[in-house]
Amino acid sequence: MKEKIIESIPEEKEENLTEPVLEEKMEELNDPIPEIKKEGESKGFFTSLKDKLFKSREGLFGKLKSFILGRSVIDFEMYEELEDILIQSDIGMDMTVKIVGALEKEVKKRGIKDPKDIYPVLKEVMEGFLIKEGNDIVIEDGKLNVILVVGVNGVGKTTTIGKLASKFIKDGKKVILGAGDTFRAAAIEQLEEWAKRSGAEIVKSTQGSDPGAVVFDTLAAAESRGADIAIIDTAGRLHNKNNLMKELEKIHNIIKKKLGDQHYESILVIDGTTGQNGLSQAKVFNEVTDLTGFIITKLDGTAKGGIVFSISEEIKKPIKFIGVGEKIEDLRKFDAKEYIQAIFD
Repeated sequence: MKEKIIESIPEEKEENLTEPVLEEKMEELNDPIPEIKKEGESKGFFTSLKDKLFKSREGLFGKLKSFILGRSVIDFEMYEELEDILIQSDIGMDMTVKIVGALEKEVKKRGIKDPKDIYPVLKEVMEGFLIKEGNDIVIEDGKLNVILVVGVNGVGKTTTIGKLASKFIKDGKKVILGAGDTFRAAAIEQLEEWAKRSGAEIVKSTQGSDPGAVVFDTLAAAESRGADIAIIDTAGRLHNKNNLMKELEKIHNIIKKKLGDQHYESILVIDGTTGQNGLSQAKVFNEVTDLTGFIITKLDGTAKGGIVFSISEEIKKPIKFIGVGEKIEDLRKFDAKEYIQAIFD
């Protein structure tokens, strides 16, 4: 099925909106885009999350397990060393203090004397910091569902949008993509390629055109064509927060004018290998657009993975999906219990 392309008419560019993008690594357009497989063709879906998170399990959580099981006594020094391990694993100082404090409290409450009995308690404590409500992207029938996707360059944002589109189309939904990152021609090209592969429609314009106009045209096209879902890509330019705020505020107003009081998703994509830098990004984006959740990518490529805990607890927003590989089925719905089991067991 070929994608339908709707060209958005370029408007006059706004002042100061064409600055260079953040000096982050660019998304690799030469990387192969996964083929859309028919149901039952892919064996990757059945690969356990535990296998996908091997690096994190053997890295951060392997260190934790070895350290705790190697202790002969529960004392102040043990908790201090535990803090060091957690901080080195991208969990961050604030989150580490919360985890160790909660662990120490539980150990005393349960009267635990043997360090070997601490590991399962640590598992419970860390799971308790993960948000377990609002993890789904809820699609309402009979309405246009809008998903605004934000994030800096290089995090896998455009690829994530393509995978989401593929998943929704496989579920029988009609999807239209909006190429709102008009500051990089490469982003438009990659999103167009994903539209071709998935069978989604796409609204796009030329590089440097007004993103707000693309969003407006995307929503108009989605409504007129009876689309179930509109997924909108955006530019990520944290070097100039004022311009980012101006652009996202404009996009928000366009969406709200179309949807009224109807809820829409505003999701931040974060590279799971970037550590506390990802938390900093989340704070900025949450300030300029009220985020409804996160998608954390590339978790199969890090031996740390602490960002999962710090971002969930500190921003108080749920993780919707995690990326654990290149295949479409490697974009997985986040389940706190399943994730904890995969990295601890």
